[in-house]
Amino acid sequence: MPTTADQARVALGVRLRDIRRDAGLSGTRLAALNDWLPSKVSKIEHGKQTPSEADLDAWCRHCDALAELPDLIAAVRAIETQFAEWRRILRSGVKRRQQASAAVYDQARLFRIYEPAVVPGLLQTWEYALAVLSVMVDFLQIPDDAEDGARARLQRQTILSQRDRRFHILIGEPALRTNVGGTEVMRPQIERLLATLDMPQVRLGIVPLDAPYRVPLHNGFWILDSKLVQFDTYTAEVSLTRPDEIAIFARAFERLAALAVYGTEARHVINSSLTLLPGHEQIRASS
Repeated sequence: MPTTADQARVALGVRLRDIRRDAGLSGTRLAALNDWLPSKVSKIEHGKQTPSEADLDAWCRHCDALAELPDLIAAVRAIETQFAEWRRILRSGVKRRQQASAAVYDQARLFRIYEPAVVPGLLQTWEYALAVLSVMVDFLQIPDDAEDGARARLQRQTILSQRDRRFHILIGEPALRTNVGGTEVMRPQIERLLATLDMPQVRLGIVPLDAPYRVPLHNGFWILDSKLVQFDTYTAEVSLTRPDEIAIFARAFERLAALAVYGTEARHVINSSLTLLPGHEQIRASS
């Protein structure tokens, strides 16, 4: 399945092909002018190869289209930032990934966060964060610094108390049921969510299990201001900066927010998940 970066690369290739054709040059001629193999032009135009900035400069010079160069360079840089391999990001463990995220979050003032199956990192307890990161370490077979990563994740949570930030966080009800680390981890995590409902900078909504289908299925995603969208796959972290792509995710968030419950209703859903934890009856009976 093509990634967003793949699609952007194809779109760039179509644009470069149009520039070449408008200049009246064949692909073979353009390659010869730049001392390239003829296949290079074809690969770029079909989205099989990402041109370097030097390639773009040469392309535009020979096509008398230097006015297009700044925008083309911006497009290539966007492609390069859209898809970052997990193994490169995490090659030294998960702690540095948490610290890098903190640097990005420091610049944002409005956070719109959707997580369908797990509690988002900004609201995790230390034990829950440790359990989540331990699974990541095991699954990706990377250096095990899950404890350091969990501590870094909790340090990042200090932004929740900063008055110049706003957080609109949507959690799918399945996240309340997913057994992360067992009952002794889940109970304080759910209690932490109940406490979050009283935080002035945070608007927490729960998307119920029986909410109608209004948005195509997707992994969780974060929208930082209206400048950046980030989400994870098994192999990569994807960052989107194009306004049209950000607008699509903003539309998805708005529809999900309309399905969510807040305040007293959200508290009821979260409390209900506590009653489903193993051992809840024994605890209630002894209290």
